[in-house]
Amino acid sequence: MKLKELGTIVTGNTPSKQSVENWDSPDIGFVKPDIISDTGISIIDDAAEYISEKARAKARIVGENSILITCIGSIGKIGITAKGTFAFNQQINAIIPNRKVNSKYLAYALLYAKPRLVAIANAPVVPIINKSQFGDFEIKVTENTEYQSKAVEVLDTVNAIIENRRQQLQKLDELVKARFVELFGDPISNPMNWNKRTLKEVCTKLNDGTHFSPESFSMGDYKYITAKNIKASGFDFSNITYVPEAVHRPIFERCNPEQGDVLYIKDGATTGIAIVNTLKEEFTLLSSVALLKQNRNVINGYFLAALLNNADMYSDIRNNMGGAAITRLTIAKLNAVKVIVPPLDLQNRFAAFVHQVDKSKVAVQKSLNEAQLLFDSLMQQYFG
Repeated sequence: MKLKELGTIVTGNTPSKQSVENWDSPDIGFVKPDIISDTGISIIDDAAEYISEKARAKARIVGENSILITCIGSIGKIGITAKGTFAFNQQINAIIPNRKVNSKYLAYALLYAKPRLVAIANAPVVPIINKSQFGDFEIKVTENTEYQSKAVEVLDTVNAIIENRRQQLQKLDELVKARFVELFGDPISNPMNWNKRTLKEVCTKLNDGTHFSPESFSMGDYKYITAKNIKASGFDFSNITYVPEAVHRPIFERCNPEQGDVLYIKDGATTGIAIVNTLKEEFTLLSSVALLKQNRNVINGYFLAALLNNADMYSDIRNNMGGAAITRLTIAKLNAVKVIVPPLDLQNRFAAFVHQVDKSKVAVQKSLNEAQLLFDSLMQQYFG
């Protein structure tokens, strides 16, 4: 069925900000795309901005159980309104469902259809789906409301398990951070008076990779590690490039990455993420990634990675660069970064704790993957 057959479609707007009275009282939540998650379905029960009751007639207002979906810029982010009334801006289309469809069922159907929505966005610079396109967009639904309710019940149950597992992973990460502070304190104010040394002094080698276009070589056998492959939780090889021996060998021999070394993103939007190299195989690095080969008689890699990931440490590095945000860290600047160096046995105790937490994370991640697989299968069954 077409979306316009399933409810009333409303495109948002923004009441004039030149009229102070439109914004002088927090009466009606004003929704913009930034509070809608790019994954899953967001429950909209609050907003970051508000319009006044005086602006009601000038805004687009929806009530409970309306579907909000972004149609300009980031396409297909989905929210569903909770109790109350909400206004929303022009980047968002709303569907006020009719009696043919359960609101949450429609939201799940749109979530399944998101890749098709993204594909029809008709502008190369700023993707956009106009109201007419949106209304004519077809999704697979059943008008059996009892079936819809049952589908929502099942999907909500599995989705709750997925969210629970994600929260468990987040809590485990927070546990590691808390343990770090408990053992070592704030690495900047250094209340425990640990010795401080530069990264150059605690590393036997600190190098980065090189940049080249993937189109310049044929497929090879060696992983080409870039910033997109490094997450706070470890490696992500869902979008990995491979390079041939001729490209790999000079960079590998210069950096010589080994298990236990630290990899640190020094350029770009994700600057500041550090992980310990857990790979046994040889690989090549992009220039945005630095390899820190620490002196293992002085500093433990798991301690060093946690130290560099510490929020206060990150802020200190950024502030000392004299800019509002880190866009590039040179090897020279990294060499000059000062870090606390507690006794190695205490660092090793922290590393052992990290290993135990990582074992728990593996089990939770396995459960999360299984739940996600089930959810995807159910979505295919209901809407494919």
